[in-house]
Amino acid sequence: MRRLPGIHESPAFIYTIKEEYIMPKFKTKRAAAKRFKKTATGGLKRMKAYKSHILTKKSAKRKRNLRKATMTVAANSKVMKKIIPYL
Repeated sequence: MRRLPGIHESPAFIYTIKEEYIMPKFKTKRAAAKRFKKTATGGLKRMKAYKSHILTKKSAKRKRNLRKATMTVAANSKVMKKIIPYL
């Protein structure tokens, strides 16, 4: 019976055990990090959609309001904290 090497037998795992256990790092989703900014109170700020093309039929008031930033919905905050852990 041949034994396959598991995760606990890999050289990287053994090396970290000898030194000290290193906590895993989370990767930030770069696409999300470019689109959201954190406010002083901890909320997430985003820009509004529908402002990139087909602007001739939209009124000036509508386009002016689309320029403003807005806050993300609170229901998405748990998901957003996972994809942008260090923001």
